[in-house]
Amino acid sequence: MTARELHKQLPIWPYKQRIIDTVTGNRITVIIGETGSGKTTQIAQMLYEAGFASEGLIGVTQPRRVAALTVARRVAEEMNCEVGQEVGYRVRFEERTSRRTRIVYLTDGTLLREMLDDPELSAYSVIVLDEAHERSLNTDVLFGILKNLVKARKKPFKLILTSATLDSAKFSSYFDDCPVLNIPGRQYNVQIVHSEDNHENDYVAAAVDTALDIHLHQPPGDILVFLTGQAEIDKAVKQLGEAIAELPEGSCSDLLILPLYAAMPLELQARVFAPPPEGCRRLIVATNIAETSITVDGVVYVVDPGKVKQKTYTPATGMESLQVVPISRVQATQRAGRAGRVCDGKCYRLYTTGFFENEMSEATVPEIQRTNMLTAVLYLKGLPLDIDVLAFDYLDSPGSEALEDALRQLFILDALDRDGHISDLGKRMAALPLEPSLARSLVAAADHVCLPDALTVAAMLSAETIFSGNRGPVQLLRNETDARGKMGALSEQARATLAEMMAEGLGDHILMLRLFQGWERSGFSPKWCKDLGLDVRGMHFAREVRKQLADLLAHAGPKVLPEESVACAKTIASGTKDSREAKRKRPSAGVDDLRRALLVGFANRLARRMPRHNGYKTLNERATLAQLHPATARIAADEDGLMPEFVIYYALVATAKVFLNKVCPMESEWVEDVLPKLRNIDVERLSGGVTTRKAAKRAAIAGQVTETAAARDLPAGVPRKNDPAAVDAARQRYLARKSEKKK
Repeated sequence: MTARELHKQLPIWPYKQRIIDTVTGNRITVIIGETGSGKTTQIAQMLYEAGFASEGLIGVTQPRRVAALTVARRVAEEMNCEVGQEVGYRVRFEERTSRRTRIVYLTDGTLLREMLDDPELSAYSVIVLDEAHERSLNTDVLFGILKNLVKARKKPFKLILTSATLDSAKFSSYFDDCPVLNIPGRQYNVQIVHSEDNHENDYVAAAVDTALDIHLHQPPGDILVFLTGQAEIDKAVKQLGEAIAELPEGSCSDLLILPLYAAMPLELQARVFAPPPEGCRRLIVATNIAETSITVDGVVYVVDPGKVKQKTYTPATGMESLQVVPISRVQATQRAGRAGRVCDGKCYRLYTTGFFENEMSEATVPEIQRTNMLTAVLYLKGLPLDIDVLAFDYLDSPGSEALEDALRQLFILDALDRDGHISDLGKRMAALPLEPSLARSLVAAADHVCLPDALTVAAMLSAETIFSGNRGPVQLLRNETDARGKMGALSEQARATLAEMMAEGLGDHILMLRLFQGWERSGFSPKWCKDLGLDVRGMHFAREVRKQLADLLAHAGPKVLPEESVACAKTIASGTKDSREAKRKRPSAGVDDLRRALLVGFANRLARRMPRHNGYKTLNERATLAQLHPATARIAADEDGLMPEFVIYYALVATAKVFLNKVCPMESEWVEDVLPKLRNIDVERLSGGVTTRKAAKRAAIAGQVTETAAARDLPAGVPRKNDPAAVDAARQRYLARKSEKKK
């Protein structure tokens, strides 16, 4: 049976006409499709066959890049075409579409960036916001923008929200009482097996043991194990491989163990979706990207430890914390739904029924309420819609403190003027698919003629890991053990090379630059990376990001960079070396030029050393005391042993203590030019809705004053408490009492 014939057996297909009729008759539709119903792959095809693509593209958003790519490939296969023909995708740094493309899968962030150039999304006739229940930051911002666009756009435009688990009443009410369709999903029963104990502290070991037990004692069927991040997954994959190798030969069938997380190269991710060899069971160990964004066919058993890694941001301090926390009951339901796609399945929950019912929250806190709003506010300000971000129609408001923090930072980065209007610099920053501080650094690097170096640093900062084993460069020099207790000692030559790269004492950013330059001189040798204790995969990721960024800047042209810098970006993107003539014409940039560009980009993340010791205090709205992270690259101290007065930092993180992470020192005279921007920032004025709000505030205050005055009306001849004569009389009485006491 072909893929096209198979997809019509999915539970959603009997509802095809009802879906088309509802979408035709309404501007906004919510579709609740249970796990396994086929909503992600089939709704776009139904709309395409019904003729909706004749008026424009059908765009389907995904919260994650990997989901957009894999779903596009699957739908292209079902429609019997190549990716990039009738079905394509658009994600950060990569696009495969053509004039023939009618269905586009794209990330929600990519759609937001498209709206900067085309706020009416004139190329689209339908937008499907898939996996809406995940409530990613970009999706929540799109809710408010697209809700208004549906009403304002003259050309017909349809908005569809799809999810497996969604508060349908809340969403329908927010979207003007739009209709809600419920589609049944799961085709087979899933047996839920709760643990007798809560594996709070040993969930990785418990997950490994459970997966092995399933493989040894349960009938055929692939296994999906959820863990929280790359380090845990790599550890579990290694332990599983060692355990299988120790079993007697012939005691069990073959087992193919595969990791899956967002930072993996695409070619490695593709292995997860390839069918296993005959008689071999697959065991996929994945982060929560396999929870909703990706479906791996053949999974019968799910192992759910009930944990997820979640980032939280505190606007008052600018501090981020990444913690492992319990999942919500909605997430637990989603994970269980991964089993039972091909036959009856089982979900092994490594927590008790009581923990599920009493300790887990009903739904996950939306990302918009626990993350830095900096990038989202820049996009909102970049839209030509005169948006007041404090009064914007959010489904769940992020809170005024988070929004004011973002406005303050954007002003410091020159992205907004004092009236809250986006500046030309802000528009150039918004055009880059980077967080605003890195985008501002690249724009500043063009002025300081150090774009190649700034691109290198931006790419290296984008990599999840640079050094293997979560060690820092100073730990490597000392040959300290890694996070797993392994020595991994460097050779004397490698230690000398690393020490030489840190000889300038200019911190992490400059060390990252030197490491990339050294790797480039080695011909991008994997052995060179391993010799210096570097993570080969992380370095290759940084190299690819650098090339993609250069390609993006080259295509953006003068809209973002001066012509000289555009030519430089094209050279980097092409992978060719500068000619002697090009090098002669282009002035050489030094490390100080790069540091100045970084200061401009990270002016919102400045810290000042305390007067008599090496502790630092951040220069944001609420100053926070912090120390340099132990993994920080060498920073040169003065003759008294004191660190530089000012540093920029990439992140403020809290573990047992508060640390400045990834640090670069700055000269005091440079910082003096930046400090005035950090003072006396009028956030009300920056928001864009200042006139209306201040008028209302003044009216309220005036009303209160009037009421107070009326309440204090006193009979004639009775002095008021704040009358000058009454105050003077009270003073005389106080002095008289004081004089009496002295006597």
